Amino acid sequence: MPNRREKELRNRMTDAEKRLWRELQEMNRRGMHFRRQVAIDKYIVDFCWLSKKLVIEVDGGQHNEPAEQARDAERTARLERRGYRVIRFWNNDVLANPDGVLQIILDTLKDPHPNPSPQGGGATRDHS
Repeated sequence: MPNRREKELRNRMTDAEKRLWRELQEMNRRGMHFRRQVAIDKYIVDFCWLSKKLVIEVDGGQHNEPAEQARDAERTARLERRGYRVIRFWNNDVLANPDGVLQIILDTLKDPHPNPSPQGGGATRDHS
């Protein structure tokens, strides 16, 4: 059951997040299992397929600031240590090229999932 923060984030999705969620819902109708605003560790990630351990983040322009990039890198590293693959997209990529974004997601799902050590080492595709 979603917590209060997850519900709040679902109600405040960006246009890019809404667009990608519509696409992911269509994929879910074909047997995939994406969820939105999922709590993992101390984070709430934009989208996740828990059993595939795939996290998808959609970033706005504020993520281009050095301090935010450092926070994103730590977030990604921490999620990877938990065995997740993290892929990131800029808002404008989702809005301008949704088919390309979906293809990257599908390609990532086709790749064998690395089995990272507890210290990290999992693969991350950064499409930001």
